[in-house]
Amino acid sequence: MNTELQSIPFKRADGSETSLAEYAGKVVLVVNVASKCGLTPQYDGLQALYAGYKDRGFVIAGFPANEFGSQEPGTDAEIQQFCRLNYGVEFPVHSKIVVKGPDKHPLYAYLTQFRSEAPKPGGLKGALAAAKGMIRVRMGGGTDGEITWNFEKFLVDRQGEVVARFSPEVKPEDPALVAAIEAELARVPAMT
Repeated sequence: MNTELQSIPFKRADGSETSLAEYAGKVVLVVNVASKCGLTPQYDGLQALYAGYKDRGFVIAGFPANEFGSQEPGTDAEIQQFCRLNYGVEFPVHSKIVVKGPDKHPLYAYLTQFRSEAPKPGGLKGALAAAKGMIRVRMGGGTDGEITWNFEKFLVDRQGEVVARFSPEVKPEDPALVAAIEAELARVPAMT
């Protein structure tokens, strides 16, 4: 188990403290989200993924962020209402955090140490590579691992390890992302 990642505290939308340890034993897709972005319709696909896989041990952890064009200006309560009313979101959307820059939340400081060595998204080649398991690469110094825009996605396995990172342009229904989720859900959890 990766207790380092799972022990980083953050707040739920109601202000109570939690961490990814709440999802221990589940496959988690961590996504920085925004309500006023051209990619906001990805909420539909994210909700479909969640609905389709939640009974198999899958959860999405959404983190609203306002670093890209001020596209998430609302309060936590306004964001929750927007997600429910406009997209029927049932997966957890946590309190707004900073995902880029000098005030970056520790969760994203950890996540952005990794980049994907996967092929470009989409197509059979990408889906097959994802199904075989993504290569996890820890970044060196610098900011090469920074979040590039809203709806960047990190796949975390049942042990709390980052196994894949997908760019914002990778839609939730993309075959590579779906194959990676299915591959992680199919893995037998390691005995501790």
